[in-house]
Amino acid sequence: MSAIPALLRERVRRPALLKKLAQAEDLLHHFPNGAYIGWSGFTGVGYPKKVPTALADHVERNNLQGQLRYSLFVGASSGADTENRWADLDMIERRAPHQVGKSIAKGINEGRINFFDKHLGMFPQDLTYGFYTKDRKDNRIDVACVEASAITEEGGLICGPSVGATPELVQMADKIIVEVNTRMPNFEGLHDITTSELPPNRKPYLVMAPEDRIGTHHIPVDPDRIVAIVHSDQPDATGPNSPEDATSKAIAKHLIDFFSSEVAAGRLPKNLLPLQSGIGNIANAVVGGLVDSDFENLRVWTEVLQDNFLDLFDSGKLTFATTTSIRFSPDGFQRFYDNWDRYYDKLLLRSQVVSNSPEIIRRLGVIGMNTPVEVDIYAHANSTCVMGSRMLNGLGGSADFLRNAKLSIMHTPSTRPTKTDPHGVSCIVPMCTHVDQTEHDLDVVVTEQGLADVRGLAPRERARVIIEKCAHPEYKPILLDYFNTAEQICLRKGMGHEPHHLFKAFNMHKNLQENGTMKIDSW
Repeated sequence: MSAIPALLRERVRRPALLKKLAQAEDLLHHFPNGAYIGWSGFTGVGYPKKVPTALADHVERNNLQGQLRYSLFVGASSGADTENRWADLDMIERRAPHQVGKSIAKGINEGRINFFDKHLGMFPQDLTYGFYTKDRKDNRIDVACVEASAITEEGGLICGPSVGATPELVQMADKIIVEVNTRMPNFEGLHDITTSELPPNRKPYLVMAPEDRIGTHHIPVDPDRIVAIVHSDQPDATGPNSPEDATSKAIAKHLIDFFSSEVAAGRLPKNLLPLQSGIGNIANAVVGGLVDSDFENLRVWTEVLQDNFLDLFDSGKLTFATTTSIRFSPDGFQRFYDNWDRYYDKLLLRSQVVSNSPEIIRRLGVIGMNTPVEVDIYAHANSTCVMGSRMLNGLGGSADFLRNAKLSIMHTPSTRPTKTDPHGVSCIVPMCTHVDQTEHDLDVVVTEQGLADVRGLAPRERARVIIEKCAHPEYKPILLDYFNTAEQICLRKGMGHEPHHLFKAFNMHKNLQENGTMKIDSW
């Protein structure tokens, strides 16, 4: 082993652990075929890089594709440069609870990877319950490979730009490998870490505001379970954020106008309530719209921050944000690091079991905003499975927020483009082909066409307002024809509460499969 770099000595403040310094390629024996492995990381940041890459190199170099396969648990998605490469090399037997990338999605949909989709707020606690290891000795996982920005004198792990499920993965692992990444700053002080207790000993999270601290700056770890330290200097492989377009800006305007009307009606305070926003160009546009709005003293309780939140900070309108991950673009991370002192005391990173806690979300009155695959006329939403079967990424944390938020909002373009139809497929459909969020959970549906406030409406009332306000003009008459036909048939039969022409409800989807368009002549 060559001389230990001074910066690594500075970051690993428990000297005894430096005796465990190793090269990633010397640790392959910790990963036998069939091992259960946990990685740190959330939405592509804070994931281990050296060890997963060394394992992939080993498989590729020795033509071991399909011979070294693992059950892989990550708080959400990890880096495409690691996880997707593992999928290409047929190294993943089982995966939970959320993933992003063409290769791993392909493996899931081809049946080569057994994917278990789960609410991100529930995954870590279910892991500690032993639900995913119930057929294993002591309900443990074999090894957790986690990235840290530093290690304390007691051996505690100081995370980097994400926390995710790292505390629970470390808690449940027999062996721990820590990649100490000196490419990033020491994030010490930016985290609020709690440990998961089992019932009946679980305690409430005493959070009354986004800035409240309830835990420690680090993840407590028994140093004896750390089998190796690996020095890393590789950045997270994030890409640019999805740019805003005319459609996303129109959706944002509808939402800003809606928030203003809620304030005027006395249902929201002037500075709104803590905001949650997902990932994508619509989420970016909403945050951009808030930058240009009259709202001030905003606070955020969410699971991911993107670059536009830096604009909101810099505008002076965002006073505090708590999250489990900061997924910035490379330029965004550089901006964040260059202005560390400006953001440091306005930000807190928590574990996903806390950031996505139903108890806290409901107590704070969070405004939840997420993007689905499709929404039906009765306000059920599909967030995961195209045509009811093809998995995209997973449910993520959308339902954690939408089930418990004060305002549960789904925003989507009214149509998405295809190669076979100039108007694309309709995102407003008669019946969702898969339901992740039920009609009982959604308050608002918004597209670039308009906003449907469905609070307090019966199903038939919801259908009329969603079709009128949110459907694309090309699809509005088709959807209205479906609803009118279904309503007439069902009312005659005395079953008209939520009318469906059950055996024709998917005719638009069927026509898309057979003829490349959702436009149909009649029902």
